[in-house]
Order: sequence, then C-alpha cells, then structure tokens
Amino acid sequence: MITDLIQQRELGADFTLLMIRENKAELLAEKATRSGGCCVIVGMNAAETKLPLMNALIREVDIRGIFRYCNDYPAALGLVSSGKINVKRLITHHFDVTETIKAFETARYGLENAIKVMIHVQPVDSNNKC
Repeated sequence: MITDLIQQRELGADFTLLMIRENKAELLAEKATRSGGCCVIVGMNAAETKLPLMNALIREVDIRGIFRYCNDYPAALGLVSSGKINVKRLITHHFDVTETIKAFETARYGLENAIKVMIHVQPVDSNNKC
C-alpha cells in the first residue's frame, strides 16, 4: 500500500482509485476527493451516467474528464526527458513479437492488472527491458 502511494506520487498523483464495473462510480468518484480538490475521470463510461453532484458542489470539487490526448505530447515528452516522471514503471508486461495476439488480449481485457503492454520486435534484454 505504501509502495503504491509512493509510485503514484512519482507519477504525479496524490492518490488513485481504480474503478471496476462492480463498483458504483456515482457513489465513489467525487466522494473520494477532498473538498476543493480535483476528481479526474479517465477514459470512457456509459453514454449516460448519474452522479450525485450536490455533495461535490457543496465541497467545491472540480470534476474533469480526460479522453483525448490532443496537445499533451510536448508537455509529456518534456516531463519524461527531464526525468521528472519515470514512465518505465507503467509498463507491466513485455511480449515477444510472436506473442502479439496474447499481448493484445492482455491489454484489451486488462489481464494480470495490465497497465501498459510492450511488444518487442527484437529479443528482450532481461536486464534492461524497454
């Protein structure tokens, strides 16, 4: 748990909350955010989602959605090249090019807690993946 928190802070987040289909997003997302804080919803959801906004409005929680990455590349590349963010920690799985179908299935279905999946076209050096 402490290790997860340290890794999250190294990647720029104070805390993260993994939402799975069984959880009720409308009950957790904005209530997990401190008053005056920012709740960022990443990715897609159902076409219509009910959120109890009164609690968020009273506590002045800023709710933001992120889906597209337009114009983020220069800032992201700057953070990576400066060493402020180590993105190698996000790569959870490595596959040889001969395992491409398995790699895509792992990424698509989030198997084994996959975050980022790498497909290598050259042999992987086990000491220096990526």
